[in-house]
Amino acid sequence: MIRYVDRKTGKVCEEKVYGHKPLALLYGDGFLSKILYYTLLPILAYLPWFSRIYGYLQKRPASRKKIEPFIAAYKVDKTEFAPAEYASFNDFFIRKLKPSCRPIDARKEVAVMPADGRYLAYPAFDRFFVKGQEFCLESFLQNSAYARGFSSGSMLIARLCPVDYHRFHFPCDGFAGVPHLINGPLYSVNPIALKKRIAILSENKRVITEIETEEFGTILYVEIGATAVGTIRQTFTPDQRIVKGQEKGYFEFGGSCLVLLFEKGRIQFDADLVENTTKGFETLCHVGESMGRV
Repeated sequence: MIRYVDRKTGKVCEEKVYGHKPLALLYGDGFLSKILYYTLLPILAYLPWFSRIYGYLQKRPASRKKIEPFIAAYKVDKTEFAPAEYASFNDFFIRKLKPSCRPIDARKEVAVMPADGRYLAYPAFDRFFVKGQEFCLESFLQNSAYARGFSSGSMLIARLCPVDYHRFHFPCDGFAGVPHLINGPLYSVNPIALKKRIAILSENKRVITEIETEEFGTILYVEIGATAVGTIRQTFTPDQRIVKGQEKGYFEFGGSCLVLLFEKGRIQFDADLVENTTKGFETLCHVGESMGRV
């Protein structure tokens, strides 16, 4: 069971997990799960053909028949969709929303949520621990200078479920550099999988973009691929000014994850995010809502 706090209502909700049965089978604690975890799972995660084939099938015209049942099963709000014709399930998955549905907090001292997703917020401390396991910054960033610069900083993790809007945005104004790819496998980033091994975040394929800002210093913006998400698309132009709420890119089909790293003392996360994280709950938030302030 995965439970999270809905920020709008403050209520604890139970998540309806897309693909729960295979996830439980591959990442569970049973005897068969343990065998599959060490035999079949590495093959699926490390060989890109599985995600490529699965992704290809979601782009076929025949996949359109999945759209309406998916919307009904997961209660996706169709009134938020920007007008569009979906040629495939992937077209629906990377859908755009009406701008009015995701208003951006315009206050200069406030950074906003970069995506629709379930968030964990970790304020300043010397070592990162996520779900009781140490999270190694140097392994994650593959850069010693970055690891030193952000070792006492703050970290925000956003988990995007297949039911979510899958475009991601900039949290504040600034200057965004060239995205840097670190190739890797494609394990699931569902809490069922992360509970078993948080190192997945430091192994999966990921893209790091450095953002220079006036209010929040240097920010590292990291997109992490996951099972069936072999493609991370960037839609912004590097080495140019960016504005708060501007689209940065999108994930193609599957679950996926974002990590934002801030330097020490540059941001104070909103109290509800930190409190929920401390209690072991993710917080469901949407693009443009407040993340924290200077």
